[in-house]
Amino acid sequence: MKNRKIMFLGFMTALGLLTFTLAPSLLAKNETANDTPTVEASRLQSLAKFTKVLGIVEHYNVDEITIEEIMDKALQGLMTNLDAHSSYLNSKNFESLKVQTNGEFGGLGITVGLRDGALTVIAPIEGTPADKAGLKSGDIILRIDGKSSLNMTIDDAVGVMRGKPGTPIMLTIIRKEENEPLEIKIVRDIIKIQSVYVKEIGDDILYLRVTSFDKKVTKDVSKELKRYMGTRKGIILDLRNNPGGLLDQAVGLVDLFVDDGDIVSQKGRDSAEDRVYKASSSNTLTHAPLVVLINEGSASASEIVSGALQDHRRAVLLGQKTFGKGSVQVILPIADNEAIKLTIARYYLPSGRTIQAVGVKPDINVIPGEIKTHENKFKIKESDLKKHLESELEKMDNNASEKTDTFEGEDDNKTVITPEMMQRDIQLKEAVDIVKALIIVKGL
Repeated sequence: MKNRKIMFLGFMTALGLLTFTLAPSLLAKNETANDTPTVEASRLQSLAKFTKVLGIVEHYNVDEITIEEIMDKALQGLMTNLDAHSSYLNSKNFESLKVQTNGEFGGLGITVGLRDGALTVIAPIEGTPADKAGLKSGDIILRIDGKSSLNMTIDDAVGVMRGKPGTPIMLTIIRKEENEPLEIKIVRDIIKIQSVYVKEIGDDILYLRVTSFDKKVTKDVSKELKRYMGTRKGIILDLRNNPGGLLDQAVGLVDLFVDDGDIVSQKGRDSAEDRVYKASSSNTLTHAPLVVLINEGSASASEIVSGALQDHRRAVLLGQKTFGKGSVQVILPIADNEAIKLTIARYYLPSGRTIQAVGVKPDINVIPGEIKTHENKFKIKESDLKKHLESELEKMDNNASEKTDTFEGEDDNKTVITPEMMQRDIQLKEAVDIVKALIIVKGL
């Protein structure tokens, strides 16, 4: 009975403080004749409830906790429960975000998101420690240095994975095709991202690989198109494992291939946040046949590019369904060193379809893998058999200790994709075959 009395007094004290602060006359003023609370009155009642809970936790929680800590936890819980991409950024996380925005940082080189409540790898960034260690799109991160990720926000997880270059970290992951969790040790490094790679395939095809959408993507791709398109008849745009980036760069990239019409629209609760981004013929550089490679690691800006090109029937999409992140986040400061990251809108493709939680489906579904061949290397004429065997014996005697890991015919030139390389990437091989067919159909 005594405890109940104490708790009741606590309720009354908290409620009294709140109503004194927020002017109780407002409650009476906004009540209707039938005692139905107005929006303002309901809001005050909800705030009173929140204040009660804060007071109870502060006074009766088994561990001593300050009001500042309680508020931080309350804000984290609020933002996390809105959606997978909204979050509260305390001073540490806010500073980390600014470091990332400014350029180089020590980390692993992966983009992560929450899928069905699980911390999931969207894509490893090409050439980074995570990529070299073998992390794959779709891997679920179960533990980070032995600590469970189940109750972590994305920002918390990113904060733990970042660190001083040269320091190790252990990730426990779950992968679809594996029966047991995998332990992967990764050494942090300075993350420097090259976003655009260009290679040649044969005499007719230009291969463009975009790994992320930083501020120079449109400029770099435009430069390469101007350089090569006088001699190249078809293009392969590789957006596999591209986690996204800047919206204006995605719009700019589509505009290089599309003459007119909508590229993407942005719609939110507040109509003031609505935007429509359109193509302009003055920015278009080529109408060459185009195939876009996508997979489950293609997210956000990558999905805008591939989906817009698909809706305009400007490209053939090949690969696997994309990740499905089609929402717009903004950073809103709430203090000098704190902020919230809030989802304010969603993206819609030219046809009006959404990307969020749906993704973009390819026109041609091709799972990744290697093309298996069974070449008979012993194809020789009977008249040449003796000479051939003598030659082979001589090579074995002279070069018994010499071994090579390179593929026959593979060029050391990093600007060329050889047939042997395509044999190890069935999606790329299929894309090349489709571009060749489109070139023939168009009579180029």
